[in-house]
Amino acid sequence: MANAPFVLTIAGGGSTYTPGIVKSLMVRLNDFPLAEIRLYDIDTHRQNTIAPVVEKVICEHSQTIRFVVTNEAKTAFSGTHFVFAQIRVGQYKMREQDEKIPLRHGVIGQETCGLGGLAYGLRTIMPMVELIDLVERYADNAWIVNYSNPASIVAEGIRRLRPQARVLNICDMPVAAMRNMAAILGVDRHDITVDYFGLNHFGWFTKIWVNGKDHLPELRRHIAQHGLLTADAAQTDPQHADPSWVKTWRNIKPIMDHFPDYVPNPYLQYYLMPNHIVERQNPDYTRANEVMDGREKKLFKAAAEFKRTGILPDAFHVGVHGAFIVDVACSLAFDLRQRHLVITENRGAIANLPYDAMVEIPAYITAQGPEPVRIGNVPLFHQALLAQQLASEQLLVEAALEGSYEKVLQAFTLNRTVPTMQQAKAILDEMIEANQGYWPTLNQACHQGEAI
Repeated sequence: MANAPFVLTIAGGGSTYTPGIVKSLMVRLNDFPLAEIRLYDIDTHRQNTIAPVVEKVICEHSQTIRFVVTNEAKTAFSGTHFVFAQIRVGQYKMREQDEKIPLRHGVIGQETCGLGGLAYGLRTIMPMVELIDLVERYADNAWIVNYSNPASIVAEGIRRLRPQARVLNICDMPVAAMRNMAAILGVDRHDITVDYFGLNHFGWFTKIWVNGKDHLPELRRHIAQHGLLTADAAQTDPQHADPSWVKTWRNIKPIMDHFPDYVPNPYLQYYLMPNHIVERQNPDYTRANEVMDGREKKLFKAAAEFKRTGILPDAFHVGVHGAFIVDVACSLAFDLRQRHLVITENRGAIANLPYDAMVEIPAYITAQGPEPVRIGNVPLFHQALLAQQLASEQLLVEAALEGSYEKVLQAFTLNRTVPTMQQAKAILDEMIEANQGYWPTLNQACHQGEAI
C-alpha cells in the first residue's frame, strides 16, 4: 500500500449512502488522509444528481482533495489505493420485486434474507466479479472494501471465482446492533468488544465486554422489556430508526424469550419467526417503498434544493454505515490490527463448520487482510441452523456459476423462510420473469415435468 494521502474510489457513487460515507471520511482526515475521491457509477444521471452534494461536503472540510465523477473504469480505478464498493444491481426497482414476489406466495419478502436475498445474489455475483477485474486491471494492489449485498453470497462468489482478490467483505448490521447496545449501556460503541459467530445477517453475540466485564446479563434484562432499543427509541441510530426498523429491534425480545443464551442478529427474525413477520407485512408497500419514499426522496429533494439555492439541507445521516467502513479502511491502510466483525473464510475458526465457509466473526484487520479470532465449536442448535443457511447460499452460488435451474430451486427450497417446495418453485418461476436481463440464464431443459 502506498503512503498516505490516498486515492479512494467509491463504486456505486450514485448511492444514497455516498454523502454519508464521504462525510465520515471528512471528519476522519487526520486518521485517513485523502488526496482524491472518485465517484464511479454506470447510472450517470443518478450519480450526477448526488455528486454536487458530495462535492459540497468535501469543500466544507478540505480545499485540497481532488474530486472526480466518472462512468469510465479506467478513470475511476487507475492508481487508486482503496475502492469502497456499494453496488446495487437493479436498484430499488428490483429490490421491490425481491420483496413483493415472495409475499404474494405467503413467504418472507426481504432485501437480503430469504428468497429476496437469493434473488439479489443471483444479480450481483457476476457484476461484483467484473468490478474486481476492473480494479485489478487499472490499480496496483488496491484494497476493495465491499458493502454490496447480499454480503454472504457475494463473498462466496468471490471466494470461488477470485480467491486471490484483495477484497474485504463487511456489513454494518452487527455494528448497528453494537451501537444500540452501547446506547443501552451508556457507553460509546468503540468501548464495546464482542464475541460473535455466524454468517452475514445470520449470527449471534455471545459476549459483550466493556472494560473487561461481560454485560450480556444486563442486556438480557433490558431486552426482555424493550428489545434491543433504549427505553426512548428516539436515541437509536436514525439510519435504523424507521418504523420497520423499530419493529425489527423489538423482535429480538421474542427470539430471546425462547433462546436466551445469546443476542441474535436482528435479521434472524425472518428465519425463526417467518409467519409472524409475513402476517404483519403489507404486500403492497414494503421496505423498498419505505426507502424510496423516505431516504431516497429526501436526498434527491435536498440535491435539487442545493442546485437551486446553493444551500445544502441536512438530508443525510452520518451513522454506522459510513463510520464503520472508514474504521476498517484505517486498519487496512496502517496495519492497526483493530478488531472488527467482518466476513472472512472460516479456516477452522468455527471448528464445526466447513473450513471454506464464508463466516462473519471477529478478526484483527491488518495490512494483509483479516486475521480471524478462533471461536471453537458452536452449540449444535446454532451449528444446524448455520449449516442449513450455508448450504442454501452455496447452492445458489453454484447455480449462478453453472446456470442450473435445479440448484436455484434447491437453494430456495432449503431456505428456512420457505415452507414448501411448491412455494419455492412458484416464486422461482415468477422471479425468473422479473429478473430477465439480470440473472444468468438457467437451464430448465430437464424440468418441464408435470405441474405439482
